[in-house]
Amino acid sequence: MSNKQQKITIYEVGPRDGLQNEKEIIGTEQKVELVNLLSDVGFEKIEVTSFVSPKWVPQMADATEVLSNISRSANVTYAALTPNMKGFEKALDSNVDEIAIFGAASESFSQKNINCSIQESLERFAPVVKAGREANLPVRAYVSCVAGCPYEGDIAPEAVKKVAEQLLNMGCYEVSLGDTIGKGTPELISNMLEAVLKVLPANQIAGHYHDTNGRALENVEASLDLGITTFDSAVGGLGGCPYAPGAKGNLSTNSLAKMLNEKGYETGLDMEKLQKAEDYLSQNIASR
Repeated sequence: MSNKQQKITIYEVGPRDGLQNEKEIIGTEQKVELVNLLSDVGFEKIEVTSFVSPKWVPQMADATEVLSNISRSANVTYAALTPNMKGFEKALDSNVDEIAIFGAASESFSQKNINCSIQESLERFAPVVKAGREANLPVRAYVSCVAGCPYEGDIAPEAVKKVAEQLLNMGCYEVSLGDTIGKGTPELISNMLEAVLKVLPANQIAGHYHDTNGRALENVEASLDLGITTFDSAVGGLGGCPYAPGAKGNLSTNSLAKMLNEKGYETGLDMEKLQKAEDYLSQNIASR
């Protein structure tokens, strides 16, 4: 198959994964407007917010208001992070289209991020996934620290494989593999993916590569070579992870889409409308 016929899904995570790291609390109206602008770009999936404790992530305290006020496009699936049943129930009340849970391939990161072991986190997620499926909502999973951890250093590909397989078996339709600290190189990412591909098909894997060290696009290329066709990115390269020191910077949606377009892949995105969303972001929201 030539690239020209191959569709690559860009999963926009800026409104959630990007904005959660902003120090100044952003107004609900600005978040809603950003999502509305992104809804017009051609994304199939937009992660809008997360239903987490405002104590831990104050930026997401208005999750219900944001989801309730966006102008929804019939062509877009609007997702939210729901780490527990309380969050899930709030998301359901807000008419979310898809939910997501987030685990880690690093024990230390799991403890720092969600205050429990990897195994305990999976046990916590099970009822959320079950409830999501019973409500006919697709459930996506994130795995953090797939190429390295700020506390443990290197992470074995087998550790990533083990967590990804359990999340798939639990009922998640897709597992997004996150290079949380941007440590990944094409070799590290390829080795990790080759392990995960033994238990998950390529069409149920997404790449989520932070650009901390400027290698994210190279890591996307390495993933494309292994058949991965879904990648997460954030408008304006926003974000990082509040629990990973120095991890600022998701892969920019603009950079990703440009590279894929140049290589002849089909993204379905309107680059002018994407630029309009980026302009709004830089003028009204972003702190950097």
